[in-house]
Amino acid sequence: MINIISLISVVGVAVGTMALVIVLSAFNGLNQFLDQQYSSFDPDLKILPAKGKTFVPDARFEQIRNREQVAFFAEVLEENALLKYGNRQRPAIVKGVDENFTLMTGIDTLMMDGNFVLDTPKHQFVVLGYGVALDLGVGLTFVDPIKFYVPKRNAKLGHNPMNAFNTEVLYPSGFFQVQIDFDMQYTLVPIDFARKLFNYENEVSAIELGINDNVDVEDVKDELQQILGDEYQVKNRFELHDVVYKMMKTEKAVVFLILAFILLIASFNIIGSLTMLILDKKEDVGTLRSLGANQKTIKQLFLIEGCLISFSGAIIGLVLGLTICLLQIKFGIVKLAAGNFMMNAYPVSIHFTDIFIIFITVVLIGFFASRFPVQYITKRYLQFS
Repeated sequence: MINIISLISVVGVAVGTMALVIVLSAFNGLNQFLDQQYSSFDPDLKILPAKGKTFVPDARFEQIRNREQVAFFAEVLEENALLKYGNRQRPAIVKGVDENFTLMTGIDTLMMDGNFVLDTPKHQFVVLGYGVALDLGVGLTFVDPIKFYVPKRNAKLGHNPMNAFNTEVLYPSGFFQVQIDFDMQYTLVPIDFARKLFNYENEVSAIELGINDNVDVEDVKDELQQILGDEYQVKNRFELHDVVYKMMKTEKAVVFLILAFILLIASFNIIGSLTMLILDKKEDVGTLRSLGANQKTIKQLFLIEGCLISFSGAIIGLVLGLTICLLQIKFGIVKLAAGNFMMNAYPVSIHFTDIFIIFITVVLIGFFASRFPVQYITKRYLQFS
């Protein structure tokens, strides 16, 4: 019976450890997938004005453009506008970009339909997020243009309210699908068109930078912040979406604590098995004492027994958890609903830092679970001179 209870203890620790490995790896996969999606639209670094919505780049930005660490330098202008197509209309974020934006993000490879064409020698076009296109009912084979309506700055209402709006039109060239937050909000237009629509000359709302792969982004961020001073904010991709990333980290930490607590409850089996083992081995303890074993040695024997249970469960759980994660990465066993995501299977990413933390956590829980019966049960039921 003691062996059966010990085996149950090992299984309980193994299942808890396996669950920790799988769940944390799944969170890592989601985080990695989210980062990949944002990197298709967001730059490595983004320079924003500390006050106001727009600014005119000065000589400092030319220095930044010419830095060796900077691979791409893109000027962008973002504002809200009302889009109308046929009888449908909806607000959207109009983002004016130049040719460097395409090279920096690679968004032209994420087109759902059509081609990523914004500016040609004769015509200009708009590329819409897939969600925006669906809401407006835009078709690439239709002949109607998309109309943009933006309130004029410092305009006064007269007899005709439409005189207070800037109105421009563009034909769509394609639809992109990156991530739902972008697909439902953004439309991309040439930056010259955006300046004309919003009544700007040389202003930009941000400078987006692509950093070379062999350079630390955080070091470049700190250097640029020193060059620009307090007038501007230099943000990395994490800071642009800090709420989402912080939420993911918080959820991961909470799930880890919940599973660790479940593992702690499962470790009560270790307490039970060690308690029964100590009571069962009274005669053997007497024999050991006759052979010269002292109180410390006997306690260490029972403590090692408990640690072996948790250690065995931890190793088995890690092996099973890693095996399941590797199978998911290789074969995509757990599928996602078709058409809802830009991936077919649930994303998983193994971080060996997490594996180390899980192993240490399990071993420590097992150690303290073993220490209780060794310290108190031996003292109460085993008589030492």
